Amino acid sequence: MALLDLFRAVGLFNGLTDEQLQRLVSVSQQEIYDDDATIFWQNTEGDRMYLICEGQVEVLVRKGPREPERSQVFLGRGQIFGEMALLDYGKRSATIKCSRDHTVLYAISRDTFTTVCESDTAIGYVIMRNMAMDLSFKLRHRNLDLGANT
Repeated sequence: MALLDLFRAVGLFNGLTDEQLQRLVSVSQQEIYDDDATIFWQNTEGDRMYLICEGQVEVLVRKGPREPERSQVFLGRGQIFGEMALLDYGKRSATIKCSRDHTVLYAISRDTFTTVCESDTAIGYVIMRNMAMDLSFKLRHRNLDLGANT
């Protein structure tokens, strides 16, 4: 599968043209990690998002300073993580570790993303709309889950 096809399949990029997707492909940087390598730690500043091309990563969360990290989910080909770093300078909400050798990721830094959006505001609009829709979906389901416990 070509890298453009992989980008095309990502929900965050729904609504972008092939030309716009190719622009994102061209500014992404390939990173390769081996099993058990840490991509980033929870509570560190985020500066880029990642798309998994090959391999698998594990999302780990520590609820408190004295609590152990707990595995939340595994992510694989075509899935993204770290996308909130495109929006703000907040801390990472999880630790991400590779769970397979030769995990191939494509990263887009916040600065690069901002530059792309400034030159093509439609890219920024579509991606921000998709992020907002995803956040809205998550909040609605979280509120439904909380309401079920009352």
